[in-house]
Parts: sequence; structure tokens; C-alpha cells
Amino acid sequence: MKILIKNGRVIDPASNFDEVCDIAIAAGRIVSIANTPPGFTPSKVMDASGCIVAPGLVDLAVRLREPGYEHEGMLESEMAAAVAGGVTSVVCPPDTDPVLDEPGLVEMLKFRAEKLHQARVFPLGALTRGLHGEILTEMVELTEAGCVGFSQAEIPLANTQVQQRALLYAATYGYTVWLRPQELHLGGGVAASGALATRLGLSGVPVAAETIALHTIFELMKVTGASVHICRLSSAAGVELVRQAKAQKLPVTCDISINSLHLTDNDIGYFDSRMRLNPPLRQQRDRDALRAGLADGTIDALVSDHTPVDEDGKTLPFAEAEAGATGLELLLGLSLKWAQESGVGLARGFGVITSEPARVLGASLGTLQASVGQLVEGGIADVCVFDAQDAWTVTDEALRSQGKHTPFSGYELPGRVRWTIAAGQVAFESRPRAH
Repeated sequence: MKILIKNGRVIDPASNFDEVCDIAIAAGRIVSIANTPPGFTPSKVMDASGCIVAPGLVDLAVRLREPGYEHEGMLESEMAAAVAGGVTSVVCPPDTDPVLDEPGLVEMLKFRAEKLHQARVFPLGALTRGLHGEILTEMVELTEAGCVGFSQAEIPLANTQVQQRALLYAATYGYTVWLRPQELHLGGGVAASGALATRLGLSGVPVAAETIALHTIFELMKVTGASVHICRLSSAAGVELVRQAKAQKLPVTCDISINSLHLTDNDIGYFDSRMRLNPPLRQQRDRDALRAGLADGTIDALVSDHTPVDEDGKTLPFAEAEAGATGLELLLGLSLKWAQESGVGLARGFGVITSEPARVLGASLGTLQASVGQLVEGGIADVCVFDAQDAWTVTDEALRSQGKHTPFSGYELPGRVRWTIAAGQVAFESRPRAH
């Protein structure tokens, strides 16, 4: 299929390109940017006047809920949600049922996703068998099956020796280990420790649960030489520790979720179970530090932490409700909202959801490394075209995800997606707004 995107403002954070021009696409790749070849005859022309043309978004934390949790999300529904939000590449954690600890399971998931011709799926393999924290998985075989890294998802490792062995194994082959920093015995609460949790009578998760885990991870990185990606940082103290680790040249990257970027524990209000999240929402000083860390590059990427939860999982008392929220379709709008409020500019606002998460994935992308999260001639055509001035309201009806529960229900967000192109095919198209 030949596509010509005309008159859009093309922004590519990876190359600092920002110019009103045309993009020509053919055979799944970008043929030209700015200079359409003579004789190029498109089968589809997209008039992107007044719109921004950007790389397809890269989301490093997306639970597709399949296999095992189809009552909360199907591959079809969540992939449709991805492209509706402009997301063309997703990383999924291994905490499916069964757990992604066998090559056959990874290959099956990738095969099913590829048949949908929507977003590209990059699975994380389980770090330990069954995520039980005892026996290491066969990382080499899982990588050959398509895994881009290894993770314990939300299940902390109780045994530091196992963690050290895992990092040594990963370092030997140049793999990256993805860890959410949480100390097992301190991280069992349902809200962030503080005045609000005390007043509501909710069990708390202290900042120390994060910082103790970070100290352990960084010390083990020093002795093993392993590369680690820190998932869903949540505290001001955590940001400072990552900043120090990067100053020491440790091979560490990190991300934060849209929830922690915009919300605080006060948003729990009167036991609003939509705010039951992992990691828990912390105080305003933590949120401010996270926003500053994302702006200055201490934090590399912004993620949706998409975890669809069904009605039965949320209509429970706060402490019993299932943690998680739908976020895929909100990633673009909440990144733009942060960029506007923080004054960091569009390049950084897009960079944390395109080129920076692609850089986190790095060599694990293989032959896709020069294409994902950026617009480059000859590269695979993953493109998001959106109207930054067209705001939309988050409602159940507006969301394509099977999970409708989100802390941002009722919010008005900037950036309505007009087209999403995945590998040169139109994966999503919306009607233009009425003038």
C-alpha cells in the first residue's frame, strides 16, 4: 500500500526534526520525508493539515491479559486500544497464565499478535520459573523465541542470591533485566504510607520499600555488570537514587507510569477503587520529583502501565479491589498534558513515549532498532497522526479497551488520534472533528 501524508507538522524527537512537510510510504517503509519522489502515486492520501505527524508510540508496560485473564481483556480488544491511542509497539510483562517462562508460549503470543496486523508486541520473559523466585528460566531459549528482556513483573524476589545469579546470567549474554523495586516484606500494603493512609485505615507501603530494593539492585549491578531497567519508579527518594546511579555510569534506565506522573494519594478521596494501583500513588512532593526527573532525563520513559480490570475486580472495598487501570489510549494525551504543564516542549513530550523507550529496548530490537520510535527514510512505517488541538473526554464509550476503569475518567485530554499506521498499513482511522 502506498500512502502519502500531506501538510502535517512532522516531529521526530530522535533526530530533532520539526518541519511541515509530506511523508511518502510504500511497501511498509518510509520512502521519503519532505521530498516526495517523482512519479510516486499513492493509493491513499491523508491530509494532515493542522495535525502533528509523529513516530508510532512505544509503550514499555502493557498487560494484554491473554493468555489466562480473558475476562479482563482479549488480545483483539487491547491491540485495538493500542492503535486507537497511536501506540504501535508494546512491551508485555510475563505475568500471564500460564507465565511466559517457556519458548512455545512466547512464540504463540507473538504469532497471535502478528496475525492482527496492529501493534507490534515485544514480550518480557519470566526471570524465574513460574515467577516463583527460585529457579532461573532458560534466558537464551526465551530470547531466541522473541523475548526482549526478563522480569518478575509485580512479584519481588525474596532471595538476593537468586537475584544475583539472575543478573550474572543476564550479564553473560548481554540481556537486560526489568525490575520493579519493591522490598517483599515492606511492599504488601494497598496505599502509600502517610497521613492519608493512616486516616483512611489503609495498610501502607513506605518509600523504604522502594529505596531498599533500589540499593540492593544497584549493589548487585556493580558486582555483576548487568544492565537493569527500573520499572514504575514512584518516589522522590527513588528518583535521587537513580540519578546517583546514572552519575556513577551504571547501565540503568527507568520509567514511570502516567498515574504517578499526574496523581497523588489525595486522589484516592473516599476510597475510590479506580485509584487502587501498583505502585501506590504517593504524596505531591513525590509526584513533583517524578515530573522533574522525567523532564531532566533522569527518568527515561513514560508508560501507560495498562492493566485492564473488570467490573468484579474494582467494585469492591478499596483494600480488596484489584490493582490496575486502563491506560493505553491515554498515554499520548497525558504525555501532551505533562509537556504543556511542565513547559518541556513537544520534542521531550514525544520523546518519552517514542525514541526514549525505543532506546531502552536498544539492541534487543534486532533489525528493528533503527525504525522503532523514530521516523527515518528506509525505516518501517510506524506513524501516529494526531490533532494536538482537538481535546477529547475520557469516557467508557471512548475507550476500546475491554477494561473501562481508569483514574482519569472524565478528564479532558489533548491530542485526538486521526490515523495510526503500523508497518505501512492503516491500523486506525477516526473521523475529523466538526468545525
